Parts: sequence; C-alpha cells; structure tokens
Amino acid sequence: MRYFIDLSYNGRAYHGWQIQPDVNTVQSELNHALSTVLQAPLDCMGAGRTDTGVHAEQMIAHFDIDTKIDVKDIAYKLNVFLPKDIHINTIKEVQPEIHARFEALSRTYIYKISRTKNAFKYQNEHTYTLPLDVDLMNQAAKILFKYTDFQCFSKVKTDVKTYDCTIMEAHWELDKNTLNFTIKADRFLRNMVRAIVGTMIEVGAKKRTLEEFRAIIDSKNRSNAGTSAPAHGLYLINIEYPKSIYVQ
Repeated sequence: MRYFIDLSYNGRAYHGWQIQPDVNTVQSELNHALSTVLQAPLDCMGAGRTDTGVHAEQMIAHFDIDTKIDVKDIAYKLNVFLPKDIHINTIKEVQPEIHARFEALSRTYIYKISRTKNAFKYQNEHTYTLPLDVDLMNQAAKILFKYTDFQCFSKVKTDVKTYDCTIMEAHWELDKNTLNFTIKADRFLRNMVRAIVGTMIEVGAKKRTLEEFRAIIDSKNRSNAGTSAPAHGLYLINIEYPKSIYVQ
C-alpha cells in the first residue's frame, strides 16, 4: 500500500530536502523516523527538492508498506520521534501507482522580504530595507506569463531535459512590513524562484528596466540574471494533486 505524508519543516538546520552524503537533510530524518516507528526499512520519495535553508509549509512524500496502518496513530508517533523543526500534518492512503512527484498538478511558493529590520524575523525572511517599486516588480511578474522557457533562472549543470514551466500565478503583495511574492507553476527548475526574486529586486530597486528583464529571459543565460535571493526567505506552501488519487 502507498501512503502520502503531508509535512512541514523549517529548513534552517538542513541541507535541503534530498538525501546527500555526510549532511543532514529532511528526507534522511523522515526515512529514519518512518523506519523506526514502523519497524521496517522504509524510504520516502518527495514531490520535489528544496535547497539548503528553504522551508516548507507543505511538502508531500510517499512511501510503501505491505500492511495497512492507522494513519492518525503513525502521524502522532512520527511527530513524537521527529525533531521539533519537522512536523507531520497528515498521512493518507493513495492509489498504489500514484507518485508524489509526477502526479503533482502544481506547486506554489512564497518568498518573504522583511522591509524593516526585525529581531524575530531575520532568520525566516530576507531583510531588504532599501526602496523598492512594488508596481514595477508586479509588472515584471506579468512578463513571466508570456514565457515558458526559464533557462535563465535555472541552476547551471542541472540534469533536466527541458527548461519549460507553465506559470499559473505570480504577484507581489505588501502585508504590513512583509513583501510577499507568490508564484505557482506546474514545475520549477532548481534555484528558479530565488533567481526570479533576486532579479525582480533589482527591477524594484531600479537597477534593471522591464525591457532588460525581458531580455534576460530571452537570453536563456543564467549569468545575465540577478543574484539569487537568500534561501531563508523561501517557502514551499502548496502542492496540488487530483482528488481522485486518494483511497476513500
């Protein structure tokens, strides 16, 4: 039987989601907890990867086990076992052929910029107090909808076969002293959101024009885009799936 785990984590202490040798990752912590609680060697497969320091309000991972489990009881036991910066929200049984990564319809990220110095937010929001033209940044966000090839915002030497992504939502919104960038797409390239945000900050600071922003995307060259925004301001907040995948 296959189960989906819906979890949240603060990425500050981890070298991203995906297992890597000799470093602590969210996936390795979850695998260890699952194997201990269910008393069987288990590996989970995530819906994607997040970089070092990136957070998730919702990450989805699947795992397989031969016996039916009490999902509420296992979620409780996992939360007792896991470190405080990883939390299991729900566990649900899904159809056995459903893959957490390949069946996802969309993923949504929020990037948070604190517009004032804040002693409590600096670890979870990118602090940027210089003037920004949010209207210009939203105009740049609208330009994204006109493209599907985002190679210019992708980490180089990645193993993807295509740089095409369909942007479904992209906008900036000021909430008190936090400037939030929300972006939703069918898929994202490695480092894509942080590269977009870093480049848009330069547009908002009037270091680049909207015409230059278009030219960056047309160039398909990562070196032409801006510096990636810091990881600690980025949150994966939602992964959408067809409702039909769940076992009733």
